[in-house]
Amino acid sequence: MKSLLDPAFVAELEVLRRRLEVRARSGRMGERGARRRGASVEFEDHRPYAPGDDLRRIDWAAYARSGEPVLKLFRADEDVVVRLVCDASLSMRVGNPSKLEAAKRIAAAIGYMALAGGERAQLVEATDRAAIRSASSRGKAGLAALLRAVSEVGPSGKTDLGAAIDAVLRRSGRPGALVVISDFFDPGPVIPALTKASAAGHDVSLVQVLAPEELDPTLEGDLTLQDVETGDVLDVTVDGAAILAYRDRLHQLFSGLRAHARRFGSAYVRALSDGPLEPVVRGFVAKEVA
Repeated sequence: MKSLLDPAFVAELEVLRRRLEVRARSGRMGERGARRRGASVEFEDHRPYAPGDDLRRIDWAAYARSGEPVLKLFRADEDVVVRLVCDASLSMRVGNPSKLEAAKRIAAAIGYMALAGGERAQLVEATDRAAIRSASSRGKAGLAALLRAVSEVGPSGKTDLGAAIDAVLRRSGRPGALVVISDFFDPGPVIPALTKASAAGHDVSLVQVLAPEELDPTLEGDLTLQDVETGDVLDVTVDGAAILAYRDRLHQLFSGLRAHARRFGSAYVRALSDGPLEPVVRGFVAKEVA
């Protein structure tokens, strides 16, 4: 497997993390400026301005003295827990490299940005349940443990993403950031679970990882297919009509995820398992909708 975070990737993440903004708050002491009315905020430090930063946060008095633009950093009475829900069901082993390998690199990248920005990060492995893989740690000191937890995730079990998300909500207590990384190939009520999370105040982001052959299938003829999760075998005839029906259902899935993201102002980005992941992370930070 390719390294979770190679040096070139980390260099870009260092730039992107300065633009990462999470709306939800957990209610504990943290480093981001508070958005909640009545929250106390105190000045903590400066850092150099980087392209893309909010110009309203520039300390103009310091700029007048030094000639160098710097941003004010504040300590607020609350912080963010970024919960990374990584689909680890057997369907994620499809692809070369597999969808799970790409999902793990994306989880590591987002976790890095959260920790480097002083937030808390937690990895949740989702199959037909939700298993917490790492403690809710804060800062770069927690990066090694998070990366170790991500590297240990392996494909197993069936998909019940909706149940896994519901389990995370029951355990989370306070709202935070909820980043769901999955192929979203789940027959269960995933959209209702996402809606429940968003309505509860979580800042939900959707990262859909697909294998190239899932996006553009080339199967043809009389085939015997086996479900990678259940082991069920099905004899099918794959012709033009079957491919069109498959693509129609795939685009219905895209439309459902896109509609949720637009309704709640969430990010929804798609990644190919064998494609570059930097654009995916940039889209996540910018809260793009695929």
